Amino acid sequence: MNDASSQSLVPTTGVMRGQVHVFPIRVYYEDTDAGGIVYYANYLKFAERGRTEMLRTLGIEQHRLREESGMQFVVHAGEVNYSRSAKLDDVLLVETSLIELGGTKVVMRQAVKRPASGNEEIASFQARVVCVGMNGRPTRIPDQVRDVLQGYITPSET
Repeated sequence: MNDASSQSLVPTTGVMRGQVHVFPIRVYYEDTDAGGIVYYANYLKFAERGRTEMLRTLGIEQHRLREESGMQFVVHAGEVNYSRSAKLDDVLLVETSLIELGGTKVVMRQAVKRPASGNEEIASFQARVVCVGMNGRPTRIPDQVRDVLQGYITPSET
């Protein structure tokens, strides 16, 4: 039997295209304001999902990392630029690249694009993510995580 009830449904984690992670998102009513335009703060949620799913795609599950090593990633600083508006029912792609890896930090560049409009960029982000221990203080990124991330570093264009 090949119907939805017999298939295992798994949410998408996106895909790696070279060193860039691509995560699809559809704009739902809950993402928009009264005018049907994506509310500006929701782009930050889209970016967070993109970062989380990139790590998951690379085999780094944040809950397991916290349980096994007592550390977690937190956003320390970020910059966002909005260039266009996304609307209800748009399909967007969140592209995430690692541009810097330090002892306790990872810097990620992200772009939200609309493929139906020639991959036009809707918003861009740069997030500085820091590894912290359970005490909330910066701690070194574990070697096994660093080894995985190192292979995906791409220099920033700016």
